[in-house]
Amino acid sequence: MTLNSLMRTVSAGALLAATILVSAPGAHAQAAGGNGGWFVPKAAHPDAPPPSRPVQRRIPDAAPDEAEEESAPTDQQQAPPVLPLPPIPVPPSIAKASPPPAAVIGVINVQAVMQISSAWQEIQQVLGARRDRLAQAVQREEAAWRGEQQKLQAQARSLTSDQIQLRERHLQERRAKDQHDFGNQARVIQEAAQVAMHQIERELEEPNGIIAAVAAAHNMNLILHAEQVVLHVGGQDITEEVGTQLNKALPHVFIPDDGVDPEQLARSGKMPTTADEQRQAQGPQAGGPQQAPAAAPNESVLRQHH
Repeated sequence: MTLNSLMRTVSAGALLAATILVSAPGAHAQAAGGNGGWFVPKAAHPDAPPPSRPVQRRIPDAAPDEAEEESAPTDQQQAPPVLPLPPIPVPPSIAKASPPPAAVIGVINVQAVMQISSAWQEIQQVLGARRDRLAQAVQREEAAWRGEQQKLQAQARSLTSDQIQLRERHLQERRAKDQHDFGNQARVIQEAAQVAMHQIERELEEPNGIIAAVAAAHNMNLILHAEQVVLHVGGQDITEEVGTQLNKALPHVFIPDDGVDPEQLARSGKMPTTADEQRQAQGPQAGGPQQAPAAAPNESVLRQHH
């Protein structure tokens, strides 16, 4: 697995929470048109006369755009604009320089390195358990919320309109709170994974990191992803050696404790933060408080290889 796959795994709780919790408006709409949803209105009793006003159906938000797209004739589409083309200077000639050294190529399979890494396995185990607990909590709360919804539906005929509206509002508030709380818990898990995974990235990729050290030991000056190489010989593959050195240098990683918000931990000043890392990457000129945020560093090879 890779960092992106871990992110997808950890964010499964957030997706589950969002998928389940945003269904409240849909349930409310069903209640207005049938026996499902929040409650059975008294007006829906078979003995009651039909409503005097026609029911207005809400048109989905996407319908106007789709209708416009269908009704718009293709021959009225605007052609690309004609824009100015200012002249550019002719680049100066560059004097001949020494050729670069001959390439000594190595290849690495990052996914295989992660499978070797004990730190990566620790991240999967610890944060996978937190993700599973969050998913179970979402399911329990969803079952409890639906139970309250069904109870309201069963008691609707014995309640006044004000009582129904009050309980309906309480259900809506409960669902909104659930969405906020579960979404925040999923964010904490995802950011904890980023904190842990970034330690492996730095250990591997810094100029004096493991990949550079292993490459230098073999006089290699160009390392490619194994997935991008059609053919190579065994002596060029440094995957296993990098994995072995990674376990020696970083057998474990720091993972924020369960429930600890990584953003609050960063603000506590107990350890360096990614903001400090960005300032160092920018250089001495990045010291002023009015400075724009640092540009993102080159993308990690742990994210590039697929």
